Amino acid sequence: MVETSPAVSDEIRKTTCYMCACRCGISVHLKDGKVAYIEGNRDHPVNKGVLCAKGASGIMQVTAPSRLRKPLRRSGPRGSGEFEEISWEEALKTAVSWLEPIRKTAPEKLAFFTGRDQSQSFTSFWAQTFGTPNYAAHGGFCSVNMAAGGIYTIGGAFWEFGQPDWDRTKLFMLFGVAEDHDSNPIKMGLGKLKARGGKVIGVNPVRSGYNAIADEWVGITPGTDGLFILSLCHVLLRTGHIDLDYLARFTNAPCLVIDNPGSDDHGLLLKDADGKSLVIDRVTGKPAPFDQKGVRPDLGAEYDADGVSCRTVFQHLAERYLDDAYAPETVAEACGVTAGKIRAVAAELARVAFEEAFEIEQPWTDFRGETHQTMPGRPVSFHAMRGVSAHSNGFQTCRSLHVLQILLGTVEVPGGFRFKPPYPKPVTAHPTPHCKTQPDCPLDGPHLGFVRGPNDLALKDDGTPARIDKAFSWENPMSAHGLMHMVISNAHAGDPYKIDTLFLYMANMSWNSSMNTRGVMEMLTDKDENGDYVIPKIIYSDAYSSEMVAYADLILPDTTYLERHDCISLLDRPICEADAAADAIRWPVIEPDRDVRGFQSVLVDLGARLGLPGFVNEDGSAKYADYADYIVNHERRPGIGPLAGFRGNGEQAGRGEVNPAQLDRYIENGSFFVEHIPEEAAFYKPWNAAYQEWAVNLGLFDSPQPYLFEIYSEPMRRFQLAAEGHGDRQPPDRLRDQVRQAFDPLPVWYPPLSDSIADPNTYPVHALTQRPMAMYHSWGSQNAWLRQIHGRNPLYVPTRIWEENGFSEGDWAKVTSPHGEIVVPVAHMAALNENTVWTWNAIGKRKGAWALDGDAPEATKGFLLNHLIHELLPPKGDGLRWSNSDPITGQAAWFDLRVRIEHAEPPPESQPAFDPIKSPVGTGPNTVRQQVRS
Repeated sequence: MVETSPAVSDEIRKTTCYMCACRCGISVHLKDGKVAYIEGNRDHPVNKGVLCAKGASGIMQVTAPSRLRKPLRRSGPRGSGEFEEISWEEALKTAVSWLEPIRKTAPEKLAFFTGRDQSQSFTSFWAQTFGTPNYAAHGGFCSVNMAAGGIYTIGGAFWEFGQPDWDRTKLFMLFGVAEDHDSNPIKMGLGKLKARGGKVIGVNPVRSGYNAIADEWVGITPGTDGLFILSLCHVLLRTGHIDLDYLARFTNAPCLVIDNPGSDDHGLLLKDADGKSLVIDRVTGKPAPFDQKGVRPDLGAEYDADGVSCRTVFQHLAERYLDDAYAPETVAEACGVTAGKIRAVAAELARVAFEEAFEIEQPWTDFRGETHQTMPGRPVSFHAMRGVSAHSNGFQTCRSLHVLQILLGTVEVPGGFRFKPPYPKPVTAHPTPHCKTQPDCPLDGPHLGFVRGPNDLALKDDGTPARIDKAFSWENPMSAHGLMHMVISNAHAGDPYKIDTLFLYMANMSWNSSMNTRGVMEMLTDKDENGDYVIPKIIYSDAYSSEMVAYADLILPDTTYLERHDCISLLDRPICEADAAADAIRWPVIEPDRDVRGFQSVLVDLGARLGLPGFVNEDGSAKYADYADYIVNHERRPGIGPLAGFRGNGEQAGRGEVNPAQLDRYIENGSFFVEHIPEEAAFYKPWNAAYQEWAVNLGLFDSPQPYLFEIYSEPMRRFQLAAEGHGDRQPPDRLRDQVRQAFDPLPVWYPPLSDSIADPNTYPVHALTQRPMAMYHSWGSQNAWLRQIHGRNPLYVPTRIWEENGFSEGDWAKVTSPHGEIVVPVAHMAALNENTVWTWNAIGKRKGAWALDGDAPEATKGFLLNHLIHELLPPKGDGLRWSNSDPITGQAAWFDLRVRIEHAEPPPESQPAFDPIKSPVGTGPNTVRQQVRS
């Protein structure tokens, strides 16, 4: 008899995956204390036992030869990779000797930036107590447009903040979604949708992954998604397929806009003495606060306020989008989508939203105190990600997509898009950014936040940026996630000032996380006229020997995710579902076999050694033993800690006293906690009194926070007013036109900024990257299993360009941008926008990194498009260099890249080929074997 399920372990420990941002539950099988097998946890709310190739291959992460082994101090020149091993005590004393003097004199001289670490509520707390304004994570070069565009419009956003109603939606439309993000939940949802005959429409220049299984694929021209979306709005408005009741009740469409040209309040919303937006009640014909009980807002009202005329937001919206500038025939050529296709997509959205509408028999009470007997639903849902976000027009594109959802009435209704706790939240529930520094003192508040207008900008008294990345300055006022991609170039230039120490965590800024790779490597190694490094000190923490390691002066080696505590917190990015609040932990299911420490615990130690408030007791002793101790005992405010579950006596959810056994309870429960939302509160969350009460009881809010969706953005209008000459804070003259044009309070489309500089005749082809489903961050391509799926990456070329260049399989091409050139292998792909080339992201590696052999395909055939991109746009003749980013948020415009492509003779390896770097861990063995015996 054949045993089909042999025992592979003598113990199973449940924790949370870290191989992408899904944060699925995993069951780690151990044999003799070693990881033998990883499978999905069937009881986990995120993945319900489903596990992808990345998750299963986590075993290769904890055995990878590239793992760092001890603290390191640079012994050779920067970039050489020459280090000496030192003890942890020596490493920590060195770090303190660098950090303590600047905290006591000028805390802003520390720039502390982190990668995709999922502990940002903790790292930001540490930076705030240190007192530096220079902190952020990776969002500024990833997807801040998606997050900020959503929060400023509907109070939440896609992916981590929300999800489709997979059980009821019938039409799902996704924009710019690669396969690595949120992969298991989306795959499970698509399976549900397809099983009941639902339809998927994919909008993406590249037909791979989710778009490959879409019922319809729209191969759009990169950077024109916003124009396509607003054309859909045009058609829906023309045909009358919009939800007028939804617009009137739940959005600021009926709110009155002041029309008083030349005044300080022109274009702002008319408000009462309590600051509440006013609408005209259809019953009385008089102004009333938007939230007054019994009010029936009039979408088409006009009003004379003491001689000043006012019209509703809806009238402004209709006037804008009914214009022929958004007609399908007008936009078709730019979008690369026929007018007929645009009209067909709009018709399908309208048909499903209105002809297949339904109701759930569930009473609920809204924020106006009115009770409804049913919950009407519209079974149309949307999802979008980095593909629409990483453009210089991405913020307005993201807002446009939310306006499309709003017009159809599909947000927070059965069958539509649903928020996941701690969202929905209005902008007013978020902090504003803080930047005031004092020697030997904490910062005056949180670093990041959501500005309401020019008065919230992070500026010095002289109007210059207070942050090294220039976040929340006039160059990018609404940069809610900071601008990590600008830190090194600004620090090198001393603009707006010089720093002393650059402290990075898990941020491969000298390679795949950098725009302008060669330039950044030169900046990191550049010396001044005295022979000193322009950026004096660099501290770096990573688990692996990445390209960035070679450029640091001090290395603090991190553990792998199975060897440390992590907190996936409601204070940060939890694992919530639309029907429940949920958070999770990681814990050391195995012990490290190297002299490494979890980075968060290292920060706790550094905080105590530096005497940072919040990390020491009154007598100066360490407040927390390590990060696990912090997770349990830290309170952000009374009763609210990093974890919401098992508080107090072990049974309280959300609010409660510290429970010393909290982590044990999480481990017993599979390393997660779930608190379900009552059925009465499940939908219409921003306006549902039961949800607001539940959220307050759980600690998400301290008081109910109902609000209207902001089709018309008053914060953006305030910036426009400043650019028009109003207010005490105004943009510098060189930025005045940019602010006036980009900060339109109604979503607008403008061509990517690089299009006005890069001659389309010289650079006629768009070039993109996508994350493959089998990879996430760059560590994936040193994984022995995943490398077998993606060991190299060709440049995929559409049929027209393939034939024009006479390419054949195995050929190479020279690809040139205004910034540089690469020579790379090409492959033919028919399902691709005819004017677009693309490749997988972060496959190419620099020789010497990641313990890979020098002849590894990643280092010889793999490549990066990053070599063709710059953090600044090419000169345009005005004497200035403009940022290659969204002028509203500073989002890095990765996907605005334009190139030309031509046939090339095959070189020995992909170009450019940089000199190998020496790795402190050397090269891994050719074969790694581990056998599990039952």
